Amino acid sequence: MQQSEIDLSDLEFWARPLEERAEAFAMLRARPEPVFFTEPEAPPGFAQGSGYYCLTRHAEVVEASRHPELFCSGKGTNIGEMPPEFLEFFGSMINLDDPRHSRFRRIVSRGFTPRFLDSLKADVSSIAAEIVDGIAEKGECDFVTEVAALLPLRVIVDMMGIPRSEEKFIFDRTNMILGFTDPEYVPDQDPNVIVGSILTAGAELAQVIQEIGEDRVRNPRPDLTTALVTAEVDGEKLSPAELASFFILLVVAGNETTRNAIAHGLDLLTKNPDQMARWQSDFNTLAPTAIEEIVRCASPVIHFRRTVTSDGARIGDHEFSEGDKVVLWYWSANRDRAVFSDPDRFDIGRKPNEHVGFGGPGPHFCLGAHLGRREITVAFQELLTKLPDIRSNGEPDRLLSNFINGIKHLPATWTPTAA
Repeated sequence: MQQSEIDLSDLEFWARPLEERAEAFAMLRARPEPVFFTEPEAPPGFAQGSGYYCLTRHAEVVEASRHPELFCSGKGTNIGEMPPEFLEFFGSMINLDDPRHSRFRRIVSRGFTPRFLDSLKADVSSIAAEIVDGIAEKGECDFVTEVAALLPLRVIVDMMGIPRSEEKFIFDRTNMILGFTDPEYVPDQDPNVIVGSILTAGAELAQVIQEIGEDRVRNPRPDLTTALVTAEVDGEKLSPAELASFFILLVVAGNETTRNAIAHGLDLLTKNPDQMARWQSDFNTLAPTAIEEIVRCASPVIHFRRTVTSDGARIGDHEFSEGDKVVLWYWSANRDRAVFSDPDRFDIGRKPNEHVGFGGPGPHFCLGAHLGRREITVAFQELLTKLPDIRSNGEPDRLLSNFINGIKHLPATWTPTAA
């Protein structure tokens, strides 16, 4: 592939084999210039926007992340120009800048207190055990739909106080929102159909949480929804619309990213049996570094966009103009040889591991990183303990997307055992 052939907005690029994509990003990282400009075609359902600058190296991604005053999120975090009504509704605080971002995050953080997160440990472990016990006797399954996707979704449903009967409904809507470029989730790729499908899915998720939120105002319970609707900072609370947008962020981002990290994790361990055996020999000691390495290699969120706020903002020796779009390619940054020794090697003991799989440093670092790490840890603790010979049994069926490094299906096998 020649550099002139690389179009990171083109879905045909993302349908190429993984090795070819990796080679393309390696080519971009090797350029002497810190940025790479591209003029894209708009993805289905999005308006054509101006071209954008790509940051593919770790140092530049980190630098832009640390300066939200120069590289803002409020103009949108997707490559394509999203309709204005999409930005806050689907992006919540991801698409906000200070002071609104700080206000929103302070209120939401009242629900995600260390005490609350600690109280979830037993719940997450119990849910993981329940899911693994549920498949133990089968000897095979679709690992994504029956394990990797179910764990984070069930954790979110339980902690928000939503009936488990809503799980499949929520699962289907989140697939539609983040997987809209994949015909499996939105068969009709007509732009108008795509926009309508996304808006309908979002509205249906919003209705679920708004009804529960209204109930919790009248009938508080020990769940996150109650904490969110009662949390107050400087006399301000979340509005019903803000509660809805945060819930969409939680079930879409929180579910999708963790589910894909777990799915990638099994695939990586299967393809690196020495690392599988190494982790099984001393799970607890290696778990912290193994989780970070899974997230680095998986890079569930491939990119986020920023917009330059003023003339003269710089990355390296490149000077930007106000309004320039800058895309931070986390997937590429996590394979930068300047930071990671032998980056294509999966090493569950890797230290240091300054990956940007949860985003770069700064105010938009993932609020749910602690919970995500916990979910991935207990998932593999249950799997490698109860189903010690579990392996993926075939290549992953990958999501067609340049935003989420998703796995839709992954066959898995193991020796059947009693729950």
